[in-house]
Formats: sequence, C-alpha cells, structure tokens
Amino acid sequence: MTSFFLIHGGMHGGWCWEDVVPLLEQAGHRVVAPDLPGSGSDRTPLAEVTLKLYADHVSAMIAREAEPVLLVGHSMGGVTISEVAERIPDRLRGLVYVSARLIPDGQSMADVRANDVSTRPGLSLSADGVSTTYDPVRAAEVFYNRTSPETLKRVMPRLTPQAILPTRTRLALTEERFGRVPRAYVECLQDRSNPLAMQREMQAVLPCDPVVTMDSDHSPFYSAPDALAENLIAIAAAFSRRAETV
Repeated sequence: MTSFFLIHGGMHGGWCWEDVVPLLEQAGHRVVAPDLPGSGSDRTPLAEVTLKLYADHVSAMIAREAEPVLLVGHSMGGVTISEVAERIPDRLRGLVYVSARLIPDGQSMADVRANDVSTRPGLSLSADGVSTTYDPVRAAEVFYNRTSPETLKRVMPRLTPQAILPTRTRLALTEERFGRVPRAYVECLQDRSNPLAMQREMQAVLPCDPVVTMDSDHSPFYSAPDALAENLIAIAAAFSRRAETV
C-alpha cells in the first residue's frame, strides 16, 4: 500500500484529482488531495500566498503520516513538491512530476518560461497585481484540449485566480536533500500549457527515472484518469523495488 499525496497546479484545487482518487483507493492505496492555500475551497487571501506557504501546508500534512508518502505534483504543483522534498526528504518515497514544472536550484517558474500576459494569450493580471486569471475559452484550449465536453462543463466553473508570488520565487534546492529523493516524470504529448519540448528540456537538466509518456493533454486526470492511475501505481512499485535493493 502506498500513500499518495496529489498536489494540484495553478488555478485548480484538490478537486481536479476526483476521477483518479477512487481508482487509486480501489487498488488499495491511501490518497490525499489537498487544496493549497488560496486554491479550491481554501480562502487564504491571494496577496498572502507564497511558495513557502504552499510547502508549509503540505509538509505539515505529511508530517502527520505514519509512513513516507509518494508526492505527486501536476503542472505548477511541481515547484511545490520540489520545495517539500528539500525540507523533508526522509518523509518521501519519491516525487512524481505530471507534466509539471521541474525547476532547478536558483530558478523560478518565471525564469523557465514567462507566465505574464505578454507570453500567455488569455492570461490576465488582476488590478492589484497579486493574481492571474485565464479567459475561459483560452483555458479550455490550453488545459483540456483532449478532455470531453461533458467534463469541461463541470470543471471550468471551478477554476480560480492564481496567486502570482509562487511563480516568481526562486527555488533553493540541494543535492543532499532534494537530490536524494527518487523522482519520476509523466510526459503528456498533447500538452499545450507545458509543451513536450519544454517538459523534456526540464528533464535534461534534472533527469527522472522512470519516465512515462501519455498521449494526453495537460490534464490527464480528466482526459485519461485510468491510464494516469495505472502509471502512478507502476511508478510507486518501481520506487519500492529500487528501495529494496539499496
């Protein structure tokens, strides 16, 4: 049995894993899919939301677990799981980046690919400068281009503004801590948010093993939940086998 912690990306909440959670649970695993501060149903003011706050929140939850967990991050959730790994490497079985931002030490999401209105059509900065939102039509094209129209109807109203500070925070990662946590990557071939070339550029800097390739959009938890659950279970098993041989 593996304890999976599923960390959502920008503008989403823990709700985005709703089709994957029961599949993992039916296979006998424990699953936690929290809302990060300022996301989903969490009402933390966006001006107060930082990458540190994300990592504080997730690290505190993992600290209450009896056994180490497998930490999965989607999209922007990648920077959160990297930050958590630097803090509590001994509490983690491994890291899984699902078409996620795999950012090296000393860089931020904005350094790897700009996230402002000039480079992302449909992305708007709030009047107070603390958050961004996506035009719904553009968000559907970028996040869910292989997702069914029926699913889109229930998903789109749930998207929320995204605090901007976490995207501009440079990570401080060390080989001694973050670097010793096994990491895997789930590539998404049809991703329009984090294109495949960018996914592979990030992996070239921070290699992952195993690497799984899915013919899905940016949101495989909706466009291919069964395949994603199977891949997560297979990655967990691979990490377990590797640990047994050490």
